[in-house]
Amino acid sequence: MMLSGTDLWIILGTSAGCTLLIMLLTAGLLRLAAARTIVVQWLILVAGAILAIVAATVAIAAEMYFSGHDLQVLLAVIGISAPLSLGAAIITGRLASSSLREMRASAQRIGAGDVVTARPAGSKELTELSEQLADTSAQLAEARAQLEQLDAARRQFFAWISHDLRTPLTGARMLCEALEEDLVDDRPQALRSIRFKVDTMSRLVDDLFELSRLQSGALRLHREHVALIDVVSEAAANVARQAEARGVRIEHRRLEDKLLWADPHELSRVMTNLLGNSVRHAPAGTAVVVSAERNSTGHLLVTVLDQGPGVDTEDLGHMFEVGWRAGNARTPGPDEQDAQAPGTGAGLGLAIVRGIVEAHGGTVAAARGATGFEMNISLPADNPR
Repeated sequence: MMLSGTDLWIILGTSAGCTLLIMLLTAGLLRLAAARTIVVQWLILVAGAILAIVAATVAIAAEMYFSGHDLQVLLAVIGISAPLSLGAAIITGRLASSSLREMRASAQRIGAGDVVTARPAGSKELTELSEQLADTSAQLAEARAQLEQLDAARRQFFAWISHDLRTPLTGARMLCEALEEDLVDDRPQALRSIRFKVDTMSRLVDDLFELSRLQSGALRLHREHVALIDVVSEAAANVARQAEARGVRIEHRRLEDKLLWADPHELSRVMTNLLGNSVRHAPAGTAVVVSAERNSTGHLLVTVLDQGPGVDTEDLGHMFEVGWRAGNARTPGPDEQDAQAPGTGAGLGLAIVRGIVEAHGGTVAAARGATGFEMNISLPADNPR
């Protein structure tokens, strides 16, 4: 039998009224329980929904059923299903609360520096959150390890810088004191030695300033087409005294007609640092060879090859880092001092090379080959426009 329009409106009005009244009561209870656990709030919400359904059903049944027996049956069904539904909500809430407590513990472990693993959390959202916490903990652990390495490198770098500045400064001070007390027989030689030590400190300060510009992005390049042979010749002249003192020749191959789109001043600094490094480590009587060829990417690959021992394979990737040096000795040897070798001291020369080359859009690399140890730079040969 179809419901009449009046009966339908009575049912809709009764259901809406009971539901609205219960939901307002539930909202008030949730506001009062804002500081309670999520399980309590979950139970209030579920209990409100169940109570709204029960109240609407009982009210409609009281209005529509004529049989008291039928009403008792309905109340018995509600009396059984409502508590069971509330019990199921309590179990679900406790499971969710347990998963959230595990995630809170995982977050505390992450804060303490531990790496956590993802665990199934009973729902898709909570499981995804657990997986995200695990990924975040792994990334944070990796970042902390990198920061520790950087901090250790920073401390070592400043220790090296302090040593490299203190050594010539102490020597210059001792010579000045000896000159003041008239204890030096060869005064011109003492003055030349003081001048050299001052130049050494000046070069180190210049390197620090250049490195600061590179790392801060303040370097401004003035590019033009540069003949590679001119740059190499200028760099060779800069390290000529050092090479002569060590008995090392500087040769070049296949450099004619090779052009680069670069800043000539900065490129000269790159080649001077590379040649100075190779000359320092090349055996006496050998040659340092500079060659160039165009690679498949249209860049010009410039190679500086020497017959020195090079560095260990595991150190190849660190050669161009700030402060890195292959040996423990930090003070230039007598031959380097006599030659006034550029780039000696704090291990900044190759770091500056990398910074300048990368500012040009190029790359740097080192390798141990069959014919010796080589350092390679790849630079744009043409204006990309």
